[in-house]
Amino acid sequence: MASNWTPDGWKAHEARHLPVYGDAEKLSEVEATLAKFPPLVFAGEARELKKDLAEVAEGRGFLLQGGDCAESFAEFHPDNIRDTFRVLLQMAVILTFASKQPVVKVGRMAGQFAKPRSAPTEKAGDLELPSYFGDIINGIEFEPETRRNDPERMLRAFSQSAATLNLLRAFAGGGYANLRQVHQWTLDHIDRSPWGEKFSQMADRIGEALDFMAACGVDPTTVPQLQGTSFYTSHEALLLPYEQALTRRDSLTGDWYDCSAHMLWIGDRTRFEGSAHVEFLRGVGNPIGMKCGPSLEPDALLHMLDTLNPSREPGRMTLISRFGHDKVESGLPKLVRAVKAEGHPVVWSCDPMHGNVIKAESGFKTRPFERILGEVRGFFAVHRAEGTHAGGIHIEMTGQDVTECTGGAIAITDEALADRYHTHCDPRLNGAQSIELAFEMADLLNLEATERHKQAA
Repeated sequence: MASNWTPDGWKAHEARHLPVYGDAEKLSEVEATLAKFPPLVFAGEARELKKDLAEVAEGRGFLLQGGDCAESFAEFHPDNIRDTFRVLLQMAVILTFASKQPVVKVGRMAGQFAKPRSAPTEKAGDLELPSYFGDIINGIEFEPETRRNDPERMLRAFSQSAATLNLLRAFAGGGYANLRQVHQWTLDHIDRSPWGEKFSQMADRIGEALDFMAACGVDPTTVPQLQGTSFYTSHEALLLPYEQALTRRDSLTGDWYDCSAHMLWIGDRTRFEGSAHVEFLRGVGNPIGMKCGPSLEPDALLHMLDTLNPSREPGRMTLISRFGHDKVESGLPKLVRAVKAEGHPVVWSCDPMHGNVIKAESGFKTRPFERILGEVRGFFAVHRAEGTHAGGIHIEMTGQDVTECTGGAIAITDEALADRYHTHCDPRLNGAQSIELAFEMADLLNLEATERHKQAA
């Protein structure tokens, strides 16, 4: 993939937002243990995802990427994994049925444990402790022992990721994702929402289509695409000692792959000239995402693309814009134009979460649904204007019935945030809000398709 690259070469570069471990010997022991563990994912699976994303980059598909802001040890439960998977399946069906485009499904799951922080420490009164960097590094409780950066947490994160992946593979290929089950995917709290009835009507139409196929002699039970689905995992490649330990050389191609997830991404705070995170990811064969915010200039973006994808391999790069609802239509076009003019094959995806955080009057950090939807609409408007494909969405969401983002058709109020505010980090869309967003995006995809047909006529 890259010349003059080794898995530990990142150590010679500037590494921001990495924890400082007090016990270097223990860190080395954990890294050595992880290096002997089997891979969580396989190089061939990462290549399949890259092929799917190459189709999206050509305008023939859509990337749906979603899951927890930060996975936690405390909320690790098969029901939570199942319910988030169910909502992602519902969103994918809505987008596919309405837009007639294949949807590539990628979860922020089975590895999304580490979080960048603006400061290495935080204070409460006279007590100063390490910041909470995610459960893979330390604990959220503000206590000296819990906040100690502990390398052994990487072993627990690996174990939880392996168990999560095992369940996801079973759901995706074991019949749970069968389109005949589409009515059973709806969670109770979504069924009670205004969008539950609309999804039920669409599920009825899918069932009628399957019945029609059967009547024509095409048995849906013998069509693999209707019996299961492809589902991939992703996370921010932030904790480089963990990522390095799980990097393997593929026996078929000889290329290096980070086998902690199918897709890795670089955050807005770690994509800079001379970054250790950029240096690490330039050498692995996985599909790579990169967050693009208001501070990113076109020349810097093009340089990053030349560094991370010098051969311009389709499906390799996904650019995840995160501007905020009031900045996307002014800040995104210059990046889109530069990439289009240079001819880089990329998937453009929208992260409408990170630029729309506010502090509610109740004191909770929240994301108003109207602002999230506003950024999504602006993202699609920019791509319609530039003649490029709005290729994806990147959201923090959960299948749990949480009250963390205000608004939406279910009308979560500021006062209701305290009811079920469970996130370990940033506020997430709940299942009903996620379904509402999917229906809105389906309309936007259809509008994009209409504009394309007009231009082609």
